[in-house]
Amino acid sequence: MMRSGKHINQLKGELTYKAFIPNYLPFSLKKNPEIDILLSEANLNLGRLDGISDIVPDIDFLTLIFGRKEATFSSQVEGTQATFADVLKAEAKVEDKDIPADVREIFNHISVMNYGIKELKKIPLSLRLIQGIHKRLLKGVRGQERQPGQFRKTQNWVGGPTIQTAAYVPAPPQEILSLLGNLENFLHDKKPIPPLIKAALIHAQFENIHPFLDGNGRIGRLLVAFYLWHQKVLKHPILYLSVYFKKNQKDYYYWLNNFHEKDDIEGWIKFFLRGVITTAKEEFETAQKVLDLKEKDTQKITAELTRVSKNGLVLLKNLYKNPFVSLKSVVLFTGLSKSNAHYLLKRVEKTGILKALPSKPYRTKTYIYKEYMDLLNA
Repeated sequence: MMRSGKHINQLKGELTYKAFIPNYLPFSLKKNPEIDILLSEANLNLGRLDGISDIVPDIDFLTLIFGRKEATFSSQVEGTQATFADVLKAEAKVEDKDIPADVREIFNHISVMNYGIKELKKIPLSLRLIQGIHKRLLKGVRGQERQPGQFRKTQNWVGGPTIQTAAYVPAPPQEILSLLGNLENFLHDKKPIPPLIKAALIHAQFENIHPFLDGNGRIGRLLVAFYLWHQKVLKHPILYLSVYFKKNQKDYYYWLNNFHEKDDIEGWIKFFLRGVITTAKEEFETAQKVLDLKEKDTQKITAELTRVSKNGLVLLKNLYKNPFVSLKSVVLFTGLSKSNAHYLLKRVEKTGILKALPSKPYRTKTYIYKEYMDLLNA
């Protein structure tokens, strides 16, 4: 008998298919020395990452940037083609054209992250909050016709043109509410399970239940970040695993699949913990490099811009929120006239901090803080 659940035949005759019905959490876990080692290393690296908030004067810009990367890469796991740069350009409004549909999907993702963080300051992590997040995720984008905010009342499946040939068929709709009720209880269960182990189980169980007709992967990945922050594992919501999942997408699906096909719960947990270790290390290193760059370029502006250094520092602060900038945006956040804003841009470009991107004749130039963007894309 599998710990994770069971496959049950549904319907009869030519219409027969097997659906996976997860068992209730918590599952019994096998003792595994490798998991203990990975868990210790993951906690150590999370502690280092969390310590960043004690030395960064303004943690909000890092939260903002890491959150945008999560939204972009989580959407890319689901097939969205937009890049991190596409999202930042559209957000900075440096191009006079309609926002592409896949970028709008990522904008929705960013919006629901902000909504979730705001709500979690007032209410517990709950099914009601998950439904509210899902409703906002699919508003006005692909999947908007697939009952946003509502747990499914019909059978769905993953992969394959028919349910009989599907790669995975989750639980029938009549099982959904009881399974979700158990998941919600597990979120707040006080049993002494390490939070990272619990987060791994929460994500896998949510994906196994697949409670929505669309958007399950993105919601399930957000649950990890929300759960760890809500449990005060981190002071700020800055650990996001979707970059790791996207870079290791085949392994991500492989271990999630083995969870319910081979009952390899421990294999999934080890993959998840490696993701936490890798992500925490990368985010810590990025944060350190960004701080060093910020210090270096603050000194450069102060030393080289003299009379316009005050507005130069305002510009630099905004560049850390979005490394793309145009004349129009500089006018907006500095209050300068167009001529003075243009002069400021040229002065900052001369320091080497900004680089003008190629543009068509008679079109407003877009500038990029390339050294910062390179750090974010590393």
